[in-house]
Amino acid sequence: MMSPQTRISEAIRSAAAGGQPALVAYVTAGFPRREGFLEQLHAIAEAVDVIEIGVPFSDPMADGPTIQRSNRAALAQGVSLQWILAELAAAERRPAVPILLMSYLNPLLAYGLERLPDAALRAGVSGFIVPDLPYEECGPLRQTLDTRGLALVQLITPVTPPARLQMLCDYSRGFVYAVTMTGTTGKSVAIPQNTLDYLQRARRVSPLPVCAGFGIRGREQVSRLAPYVDGVIVGSALVEVIERGEDPAAFLQALRRG
Repeated sequence: MMSPQTRISEAIRSAAAGGQPALVAYVTAGFPRREGFLEQLHAIAEAVDVIEIGVPFSDPMADGPTIQRSNRAALAQGVSLQWILAELAAAERRPAVPILLMSYLNPLLAYGLERLPDAALRAGVSGFIVPDLPYEECGPLRQTLDTRGLALVQLITPVTPPARLQMLCDYSRGFVYAVTMTGTTGKSVAIPQNTLDYLQRARRVSPLPVCAGFGIRGREQVSRLAPYVDGVIVGSALVEVIERGEDPAAFLQALRRG
C-alpha cells in the first residue's frame, strides 16, 4: 500500500507527466467562514492535484497581507488545528487528492507532536509544511511523521547554498517546496532567469518532485515555470478569489489552460 508521502509525490508526477506542471492549491481553513469549509475544499480539489490547508496562526511570518488577513478572519471564528482535524475526520467523504497541512510550529506543539501523526491519518492528511521550522530543529517532528509514512516538506529559496539545497532535497518528503523569491507570500513575481536557473538546479539534484510557490498569480507565470518545475503552488491569489466571492475552481482551471 502506498504511503501518504509517496501518494503526494505520485500525484505530482502523474499530473506533470501530461506536460503541464501539477497544480497545488493553498486555502486557509475556515476562510471566509467556517460553515461550508468542506464543500469549498471539495470544489477546489476538483481543479487541482494537491491541496494545502493553512492552519490559521496569529503571527504567520512567511505570509503576506492576504494570508495574514485570512488567518485573522479564521482565528476570529475559532478555527484551530483541532477543529480542522476533527472536521476532516468526521467528513462523510474526503477530497480525492492528497491533503497537506501548512502550519507554523506553535499550533503543532500546542496540539502535541506525540498525538499528531495518528490524528493526521484519521483526518486523511498526507503531510505537513512548517515554514518556521528549520531543518536543524525538525528532527523530532520528522521522525514521528516518518513512522506513519507522513511527509514533512522542506523549503528551499533562491539564496539556499548548493550544499544545503542538496541536503534539503535529500531529506524532504512528498515534494520539495521551492520558494521563488526572498520575502513573504503574495507579491507578484516576474520570475527572472536566475530564478529559473535555481529551480533547474534543484530539480537536477532532487529525488522528489520540485514545486514552485510564492507569488504565482497567473497563467503567464505558470507557462514560464513549466519547463523547470514539476508543480506550481497557488496561495494568495486563490485566497483573494475566495475573498471576492468568485469561483475558485474557475480561477484554477484558467491557470491550466495553454
